[in-house]
Amino acid sequence: MRGVRRISVAAAAMLLAGCAQGTGDSEDTSDATFDSDAELSGEVQVMGFGAGDEIATVRLDRATEALGSEADVKLIEGDLDIQQFLSSVASGEPPALVYAERSQIGTFASRGAVVPLTDCIEGEGIDTSVFRESALNEVTFDDEVYGIPEFNVVQLTQANADLLEQSGHTIEDVNGSDWDAVSAANEDLMKMEGGNLATIGYDSKLPEFLPLWAKANGADLISEDGRTAQLDDPAVVEALEWAVSIYDAQGGFGEVKALRDSADFFGDGNQFATGVLGAMPMEQWYVSVLNDVSPDAPMAFDTVRDLQGEPIAWASGSAWAIPKGSPNPEAACRLARVMTETDSWIAAAEERVRLREESGGLFTGILTANEAADEAVREMAPTDGDSVWSQAVAAMYEANDHTFAMPANPAGDEFEQAWQDEVNKVLTDGKEPADALADAQTAAQEALDEAWATWDEK
Repeated sequence: MRGVRRISVAAAAMLLAGCAQGTGDSEDTSDATFDSDAELSGEVQVMGFGAGDEIATVRLDRATEALGSEADVKLIEGDLDIQQFLSSVASGEPPALVYAERSQIGTFASRGAVVPLTDCIEGEGIDTSVFRESALNEVTFDDEVYGIPEFNVVQLTQANADLLEQSGHTIEDVNGSDWDAVSAANEDLMKMEGGNLATIGYDSKLPEFLPLWAKANGADLISEDGRTAQLDDPAVVEALEWAVSIYDAQGGFGEVKALRDSADFFGDGNQFATGVLGAMPMEQWYVSVLNDVSPDAPMAFDTVRDLQGEPIAWASGSAWAIPKGSPNPEAACRLARVMTETDSWIAAAEERVRLREESGGLFTGILTANEAADEAVREMAPTDGDSVWSQAVAAMYEANDHTFAMPANPAGDEFEQAWQDEVNKVLTDGKEPADALADAQTAAQEALDEAWATWDEK
């Protein structure tokens, strides 16, 4: 899932600038010797990664074993705290390894907070050919890789089948292929009680999913070379206007958000199980959550579709990066290698299959940035369509084959913050979408110009 923002764009830029200027005398990885056969030792502090389930623990156990008994892995768990990370680099006391959103890697790289991994990849024998091209491109600048991609995240249309049937609709009416149909279904699915929203008809998931709706309407938020913001494109404006209208029809974003937030999102009181949500696009990992906590919920699934009816998903995800001045870059590189290699993903999936079978549950697949691993794991998951959950898995893999991604750029974090801030003003302050995206365009382009100027001077 996408990490919580802990720092403003302006503050991040100041800290990153300070980092770039303040660590010039710190050791980078130029003196490191990366060798997959080398005996390693010492502490390996990892920031931003938590071993919260078997997918993490199985791979971490394998990585720890590969590091050897003389190495000591210590996790700073929780979403990456950007301010904490940048401060650690600026002070010359960074962690050995950092786990971040791929969209953040460009910002960190442009300011000198993380280092190129060319020697790491060659020395540890990391097979980059297995990585999904879009995922690797997100962390590659001037032919240098700055991050080792890990999970992949896409979206699916997820809906309450009972509510659809009761309102005379099907999953095809809410998969995004026809915005008029979605709007109509939204009004039919929604329910009011005592003047308050009691059932959300459709949740267009703003601000996060603006890139998805823009792409479905034929527009990209940023140019292919990552240098030019395109937030004020009429097709982006149209997409935002439509997505906001979904909330307006239900009394406004505040009404929808209040009901959304009241649900037990990760428990058996979730919005689908309790019948307070008709449909929404949502990341594929939520299928596993729903199957685990409410396997009998009346569900229906499809890919999200563009306006031509074709499957579409916005691919994003995480990556491992080595900070400037890492105290143990060799061990950091090996840990990143083992965490993302094909055999580790397969072992983790096998353990999840075992645990789900033991509890009477169902394995619903895993999506990674490793295509070879995905193909192997796909064979373990049901995709035959005999149950609604196998239909969800099939839709997940179909979506994963029809993705787009944001191009690599050195201001990824600031760019995202610019458009999200302005979309939030539309949702909460009533700002006109065209005005908001015009202001977002200005802020985003300024961030891109500054970051690219710094990068081009390298």
